[in-house]
Amino acid sequence: MTGEEIEAIVGGYHGDPFRILGPHAARKRGAQEKWEVRAFLPHAESAAVILDGTPTPMVKKHERGFFVATLSGQARRYRLQAKLWHGPVIEFDDPYRFWTQISDYDLYLFGEGTNYQSYHMLGAHLSEADEVSGVRFAVWAPNAHTVSVVGDFNQWDPCRHPMRRRQGGVWELFVPGIGEGVRYKYNIRSQFHGYQAQKSDPYAFAFETPPKSASIVVNLDSYAWQDAGWMEARAKANLLRSPVSVYEVHLESWLRGPQNRYLSYRELAEALIPYAKRMGYTHLELLPVMEYPYGGSWGYQAIGYFAPTARFGPPQDFMYFVDCCHRAGLGVIVDWVPAHFPKDAHGLVFFDGTALYEHADPRKGEHRDWGTLIFNFGRNEVRDFLISSALFWLKQYHIDGLRVDAVASMLYLDYSRKPGEWIPNQFGGNENLEAIDFLKRFNEQAHSVPGAITIAEESTAFPGVSRPVYLNGLGFTMKWNMGWMHDMLQYFGTDPIYRKYHHQNITFSMIYAFTENFVLPISHDEVVYGKRSLLAKMPGDEWQRFASARAFLSYMYAHPGKKLLFMGSEIGQYEEWNSNAGIRWELLEFDYHRQLQELVAALNRLYAAEPALHQVEFHWSGFEWVDFHDADHSVISFIRRSEDPAAFLLFCCNFTPEVWTGYSIGVPEEGFYEEIFNSDWKQFGGSGVANSAGLYSEAVPCHGRAFRIRATLPPLAVICFRRKL
Repeated sequence: MTGEEIEAIVGGYHGDPFRILGPHAARKRGAQEKWEVRAFLPHAESAAVILDGTPTPMVKKHERGFFVATLSGQARRYRLQAKLWHGPVIEFDDPYRFWTQISDYDLYLFGEGTNYQSYHMLGAHLSEADEVSGVRFAVWAPNAHTVSVVGDFNQWDPCRHPMRRRQGGVWELFVPGIGEGVRYKYNIRSQFHGYQAQKSDPYAFAFETPPKSASIVVNLDSYAWQDAGWMEARAKANLLRSPVSVYEVHLESWLRGPQNRYLSYRELAEALIPYAKRMGYTHLELLPVMEYPYGGSWGYQAIGYFAPTARFGPPQDFMYFVDCCHRAGLGVIVDWVPAHFPKDAHGLVFFDGTALYEHADPRKGEHRDWGTLIFNFGRNEVRDFLISSALFWLKQYHIDGLRVDAVASMLYLDYSRKPGEWIPNQFGGNENLEAIDFLKRFNEQAHSVPGAITIAEESTAFPGVSRPVYLNGLGFTMKWNMGWMHDMLQYFGTDPIYRKYHHQNITFSMIYAFTENFVLPISHDEVVYGKRSLLAKMPGDEWQRFASARAFLSYMYAHPGKKLLFMGSEIGQYEEWNSNAGIRWELLEFDYHRQLQELVAALNRLYAAEPALHQVEFHWSGFEWVDFHDADHSVISFIRRSEDPAAFLLFCCNFTPEVWTGYSIGVPEEGFYEEIFNSDWKQFGGSGVANSAGLYSEAVPCHGRAFRIRATLPPLAVICFRRKL
C-alpha cells in the first residue's frame, strides 16, 4: 500500500479497492503474525476495530479519513466502530471484509449472452454474507475505471463504497446493514476522456417516481401470489384456437381521480378489471409499464426494463393488479420495447463513457424520428439484458404475453432513413441480421415459459413473423395485421355513396389472412396525432357515424383474426385520445354512446360463445366467401366455420345506408336460419330493421350453392345467421 494508492482511495479513483481496503496480512514482526484492517471513513472523527467485543483504535493515515489498525494473530471476523463528526458512535460491518457472491459461471454465461435470468445476478438484491444481512449490488460497466454505489446510506458520496471489478466488466459489492427501501445509483468513472456520471441501475426492480430517478432496493419475493389456478390452466391452453379479445389500456388516462390524479394499481384493480369483465374482454393489454421518465412517451421510452413505473404504486401493488386480473379470468399482455431507449442522462445512454448498450455510429444507433437510441443487438450482454427483461416480466410478474413494439424498425437497417444514413449488412442488404437473430432467440426463450405468448407490431411484408423459429420464422405467437387496419379505416372513412369504388379494401385482406397468425388491431396509434377518434373517422350525420362504427366493429369481429380495441373506442368518444386526461365516461349518459358500448359487449359475448368465430382463425378452412362481387350495393357475405365444419355462421354486411329487401344469399345447407346478431338492432342504437322471424332456405341455386335465403339487409349493418339444427 503506497501513498499514491491511499490518495486514489480517498479521491475515489482506485480501480481495485479490495486490494487496499478491508483485512490484509501485515509484515511479521519477529515470530508474531500480524494483520491489519484498512477503512476509508470520511464521515468519522475517529475509528476502531471491534474484535470479540473489544475495540482496537485505528490510526488515521490520511486527513480525509483513511484509517488503519494493526492486529496480532490471524485475520478473523470483525466490525468497525466510528465516532462521527459532531455525532454519535456507531458500529457496523466493513463491506470490504466480504468475499464475492456472484459465481464465475454466471459471469461466463452473461459474457456469452446466455444467462437469460441475469436479473438474479445483476442489480440490487437483499442478501446475506457470513451471517450478515445487507444488499448485494452488481452492474455491468466494462469500460469503467471505477464504479461506486452511492445512496441514502452513504450521503451519496462517490468515494465511500467503490466496487470490485469481476470478469467481463461486472462490478460487485455487498453492503452490509442496509435493506429494503434504500435509494441508490452507480457513480461511474470511465477509462476514457474523464467521463463521470451517476447512473440508475439498469437492472433495478424499482425507481423513485419521475422526475426523480434514483433506483430503490425492494424485495419482490414478499408478495404471495394467489393465481395458481390461472397459471396452471394457462399452461395447458391453446390460445390460437381460443377467443382472444384484447382491451388496450393506457393506465395514466383510462380513468382519473379527483384533481385529475392518476389511479393507483390497486384502484385500477377495483375499477378496470370489473369493467373489462363486464365488457367480455379476455385480455388487457397495457401500454408499457416499465419505468419511463417522460410521460408524453406513453411508456415507449423506457429506462427501467425490470421495474413497473412508480407512478401508480410500488412493485407489489402491480403484482396485486396482475393477480386480481388472473383471479377474475383476465389475461395480461404488456407492451415491451426492445427496439430503442431514450437519451436521459441517468439511463443507458453512454453508460460507462462508451456506447455500451447502443451503437456508436448514429447510422446504426439512433432513431432520429423518435430522438432515441437503438440497442446493439450484436453484443452478447445487450441481448442477455433484453431477453432477461422479457423473462423477468413473464416469470416474476406472471405476465401472460409481451407485445413487442416497433418490430419493423428492428428488422430493417434503412427503416425511416434516407440514402447514406444507414449501413448495409455484411451481404449488402438492408436486413438487420443481428436484430433478426435476437428476435428469434427472444421468442424461443419466451415460449419456454408455459402458456406465455408474444405478439409483434410489424407493419411490413417480412415473411414468417408468426412462424416458429424451427421453420425459419421469427417465432412470434401472433402479429398485428396493419394492412387490414389501414384498408378498413380508409374504407369506412369514405362516404357510403363512394364505397362501391373502394370495395377491394374490405376484401383484399382475405388474400393474405392466413399467411400469419393475425391480430386485428384498432390501437392507440390510430386515435391520436390528428388521425381522429374511431367515431370521428366515420362520415355522415350522427346516426350514420354510429351505424358505420357499429358495422365496422361487427365486421372486425366476424373477420378471421384475434381482436384488439383501444380504450374509449367502445363508447364512441368524439375527441382523439388525450393521454393527460381520462376517457370521456360522461358520454355514457347519452343513448348512442351507451348503445355502442353494449354492441361491443355483445360482440365479445358472441365471439366467445361461437366456436366458428375463434377456433379456426388462422387457416383457410375456417373462412369461406359466399359473395364478394356486389360492389354496387357494397354488400359482402361469407361463412365462418369451427373445427367441426358443420358448425358454421353466415354473415352478410351492408355498408350503405340503404335497406335491401329480399336480398338473395347462397347457403351451404338447407334448413331454418335464425338471426343471432344484428348491429342494427334497436338496443345497439340501430333502426331495428331485422329478420326476427328467421328465414327458411329455398332450393334455388345462388352463389354457386344449391340453396338460398332471401334476407332483409339493414342499413350500415352486419347481420349473422346460424342454421338451427
